[in-house]
Amino acid sequence: MQRRHFLAAGTLASLGVPAWAQGTSEIVLGNSAILGGPLGAPIKTMLAGADLAFQAANAQGGVNGRKLRVVSLDDELKPDKAVANYKKLLTDHKAFAFFACVGSGTTAAASQVLKESGAPLVGGYAVADSARDKAQGSAYFVRATTGREAEVLIQQLQTIGITKIAVAHLDNPGGVEALRLVEKALAAHQLKPVASSSMKGDATDAAAVAGTLMAGEPQAILMYLGGTLGGELMKAVWARGQQPSFYGMSLVPGDVIAKVVGEKTRGLAISQVMPYPWNEVDPTVKEYRRLATAAKVPVGYYSFEGYVNALVMLDALKRLGRDLNRQKLHSALAATKLRVSGMDVHFSGGSHTGSRFVELVQVTRDGRFVR
Repeated sequence: MQRRHFLAAGTLASLGVPAWAQGTSEIVLGNSAILGGPLGAPIKTMLAGADLAFQAANAQGGVNGRKLRVVSLDDELKPDKAVANYKKLLTDHKAFAFFACVGSGTTAAASQVLKESGAPLVGGYAVADSARDKAQGSAYFVRATTGREAEVLIQQLQTIGITKIAVAHLDNPGGVEALRLVEKALAAHQLKPVASSSMKGDATDAAAVAGTLMAGEPQAILMYLGGTLGGELMKAVWARGQQPSFYGMSLVPGDVIAKVVGEKTRGLAISQVMPYPWNEVDPTVKEYRRLATAAKVPVGYYSFEGYVNALVMLDALKRLGRDLNRQKLHSALAATKLRVSGMDVHFSGGSHTGSRFVELVQVTRDGRFVR
């Protein structure tokens, strides 16, 4: 079993972070994430979804008599700023644990602070598989890994007879890692990408990327692209008079793509790592939608992911009783066994990832998701 990392005498002080002192009236959860600009918008929605669950718990008296509060600091996805934020959350805000922190480089950089403080991180977002490995023993990620997404997508394409696959990915280390994971999934079927290309964050190279990918004559293009990038690539490919299928990993926001390409969005399929937020039968989803509607929080995959992450955190905290102890929180998280809307979440065997859930959904021309 993977060894968990807890506070050792003197180690945290060497980082300039004092030991956490148990409060009597509240539990503070620290969050470091990008909160501004286009990339920050979905993160704010995710945190708003989490707040639905936390406020519902607070309305019932909190967790074992303590109210929950999340303190968020913007790190702009800069590793050095993230490390400073983690330390500030521990010292100035007396955070007991971390929640829904964002980014691969930022999480990897802050992993030492997590280990030294003993404060666990629950429910990180957009954290690459390698960064998860670096935070092993200190962080508990609910959503399935990028590697798992790649496996499911490639298996689906194989099932419907698509073997010629091109890959478009973000022009950053996380994008390169996603490409490698797709290559690994293809290799399991004795295949390779027919073409691949990174894409700049401002999409100024969309036409060039389209040319590189289509030179391989793919049947389908698999995208690991955030924001509007996927839509810009789709338009650039169509401008060439070519019509491959398009598939996106969960990073691809279907509702945003719909605003870019309009009715042609209906040809896009995306792998999702959370259960369907519009399920009309499941009681957890129905309660989430009731709370979201009342609080005017957008119903969708981002806010539902925050809500699910919060349920995982609440479950572990409730099992601590009145004794707020970080080592006991680690033990509670490691013993987690939840089933949320058909998705199993557990961290048995020292796993840093709780779920393997992935399903493909279609995006309609108006940005809705259908199964």
